[in-house]
Amino acid sequence: MILRQMATKLHSCNRYLHTNKNSADLANAIAEFNKEMESVFGDPPPVGDGSSMNNLPLTQDTAFVPPGIKENVNEQQLTHINKSGEAQMVDVSIKETTKRVAIAGCRVILGQKAFSMVSENQITKGDVLTVAKIAGVNGAKQTSNLIPLCHNISLTHIRVDLTLNKNDFSVEIEGEAATTGKTGVEMEAMTAVTIAGLTVYDMCKAASKDIQITDVRLEHKMGGKSGEWSRNK
Repeated sequence: MILRQMATKLHSCNRYLHTNKNSADLANAIAEFNKEMESVFGDPPPVGDGSSMNNLPLTQDTAFVPPGIKENVNEQQLTHINKSGEAQMVDVSIKETTKRVAIAGCRVILGQKAFSMVSENQITKGDVLTVAKIAGVNGAKQTSNLIPLCHNISLTHIRVDLTLNKNDFSVEIEGEAATTGKTGVEMEAMTAVTIAGLTVYDMCKAASKDIQITDVRLEHKMGGKSGEWSRNK
């Protein structure tokens, strides 16, 4: 936590130094940053023999970075974050157009009472599995409206299957989404199963308040630069 706080301070200091040319302001900013470093690590950042911090440009390469911070920043490049740390929608215009498929799953643990009512179609709101299936399909098509930085994808296929599992009184949900485009459909598949699970909950909540939606996960994806991936491999 301390390292993260110091990294944030370093980033703010760097931005300040690059936008303020007054030498006195530079000196004050550097002195303040040195105090912060000394309070955490016990010693001020090294500056080298005979060198002056006032004469050393504080850039991304020369600025003092606490151990572990620089490595983590380099290794964890998030495409939805720009160089200033702000959220952005990724520009996919240069990506290759390929067929992309994603399969996701989740479980809704109903409990014995609600499970029996669903399996016997006794839920007063109607056919739970059919309504949830339609809701899942609609959810996949609304993904870009629900998730701010998702692209508006033209889906070529959506499948949502719900299966009753009497061993643990649950509904197992599997969703598949496909497109031919420049970005993947993982979020569409996961949104499909999540919305289907929420619909099961909504239709059954009068029968039980103990229902759980769990194990929302990506199972398989295909296409794009990263190629094929499966959870069971």
